[in-house]
Amino acid sequence: LPACWDSQLLIKDLHFDGVPVRIYLPREPSASKRRGVIFIHGGCGIFCSIRTYERICRYIARKSDSVVVSVGYHLAPEHKYPSQTLECLTATVHFLKTAETYGVDPARIIVCGDSVGGTFTASVCQELGHRADIPKIRAQVLIYPFLQALNFNLPSHQKNAAIAFLSRERIVHFILKYMNKDCSLNEPVLAGSHVPDSINLKYKKWMNPDLIPDVFKLGYKPPLPTLFLPQVHEEVQELFEPWVCPLLAEDAAVCGLPDTCIVTCEHDVLRDEGLLYKKRLEDNDIRVTWHHVEKGFHG
Repeated sequence: LPACWDSQLLIKDLHFDGVPVRIYLPREPSASKRRGVIFIHGGCGIFCSIRTYERICRYIARKSDSVVVSVGYHLAPEHKYPSQTLECLTATVHFLKTAETYGVDPARIIVCGDSVGGTFTASVCQELGHRADIPKIRAQVLIYPFLQALNFNLPSHQKNAAIAFLSRERIVHFILKYMNKDCSLNEPVLAGSHVPDSINLKYKKWMNPDLIPDVFKLGYKPPLPTLFLPQVHEEVQELFEPWVCPLLAEDAAVCGLPDTCIVTCEHDVLRDEGLLYKKRLEDNDIRVTWHHVEKGFHG
């Protein structure tokens, strides 16, 4: 559907190097170049669209007097992983290179996303952190992002296992659907049977529940050891790639990140991933602003 008319915004449907985008430009003339926002929507990579997020993007453009680019990446499973991340990357690079065409200061562009949009945002910023041929991203905003697929027994997974909309079981189901995997693998992945001891050991320094503040661990029970199933591991090896799990990226990628804002919600299975990523970034001297919504939930 085309965008509706807006008295404050000029809204255009364009393509950035083949990637559909909807751009929101304030109609009021500006004395100087505006800020830019690249918005990457959520929906597990299999739901939602530019249209779904139109009110949010209009709101951001109006309230911040910014030019907003909403990325309409193609959805899985029809468009296979990692085409979603690649399209977000392509659209971001295009806007960074052409920002001045839209009256935007290339040094004042942020990338923002919610849920899997936060995943794609984190991946894009990791990928572009050390690029010297394009302007640097000014900041990233991660709104309750999905960041890892190693451990689905963190305190927030246990606490919010049956919460409305995004339960613990649903999140694994959606990940498998997004990756075009057999959804019958849901139970062994939930149990952690897809992770060999070598990988658990390698990432323990970043994925340890001990790194989560005690206030978020009330009632938490460390899970019993699970049996590793090599055949499950073989089926879902992509789950360990940084494009799926930005929390598992190497320090070389993390240390090049821009200033970061992380939003977490108390009643959200993904809460602790945001907390663990916050610590990772701070340990690498990245400036982080953290906003926690105590009564908030995913979506």
